[in-house]
Amino acid sequence: MIRTLKLLSVVASLGMVFVLIGGALVTKTDSGLGCGESWPLCEGQLFPDDITPELIVELSHRLVSGIMGVVVLALSILSWIFIGHIREVKFLAFMSSFFLILQALIGAAAVVWNQSDFIMATHFGISLISFTAIFLLMLLIFEIDTKFDTKSLMIEKKHRTEIYVITLYTIIVVYTGALVRHVEANLVCGSWPFCNNGAPLGFANYSFEQWVQMGHRLAAGILFIWTIFLAIRMARHYRGNRIMSWGWCITAALITLQVFFGAMIIFTMLNLGIALMHALIISIYFAMLSYFVLLASRSASYEKG
Repeated sequence: MIRTLKLLSVVASLGMVFVLIGGALVTKTDSGLGCGESWPLCEGQLFPDDITPELIVELSHRLVSGIMGVVVLALSILSWIFIGHIREVKFLAFMSSFFLILQALIGAAAVVWNQSDFIMATHFGISLISFTAIFLLMLLIFEIDTKFDTKSLMIEKKHRTEIYVITLYTIIVVYTGALVRHVEANLVCGSWPFCNNGAPLGFANYSFEQWVQMGHRLAAGILFIWTIFLAIRMARHYRGNRIMSWGWCITAALITLQVFFGAMIIFTMLNLGIALMHALIISIYFAMLSYFVLLASRSASYEKG
């Protein structure tokens, strides 16, 4: 059964990557209504007559999401039954299924009732939480904790607090990034890092879309600086622990790549491949932070015990 769980967890994790990228692709290609105002059928038909690129993108995303819903539900149930004795398994099993279902319902509501941009901006974040729960479940199934001897790791309270706070802050940054896409503010600023490098303080004349864009850039800039400094401190303080030293180095590299691809979106005039990489990197970065949250919560429980 463990072999089956490992296979399911890998398929679910990779599949959720395609769900995340597919959702971003739907938004970036403006394919949200590729199947009209019909859900779960496309144009009210099982096999639509008029095939368009938007319909293919939207229908493919729905099919992948539906298949992954079945896979994730199976993974959650089997994990609960066979390895539910592991401290975090039942919580992660519930989170992965609950948020995947919630993501599907919000997507359906957007098609049928045309939700606002602010509501739709939560769509990516909810999918991200589901992916992260599945990713952490996979790590537990593959016994990564045992291989890296994380049970001997004790994260100090001040570091635990900072891990919790930066993870919550990342959710805010992710939301602002999703909002940029949904209000179509990707290219409202022709320069980087300022909206207009020739007049960096000209924010008094910003439109709503430019405020959204620059608000996201400011939030992302703070996250980048915070992550780099935190990674340096963590790598130094826990240099004897591989999961902390190497893990935080990887996390710092991910946030650097995220900023790079964010800038390249402007320089390449919203190149689709670059934009999708931007969505993928932040997903992996958030999954790494969430694993540190798991380790921090364990340290807190050991400290109390």
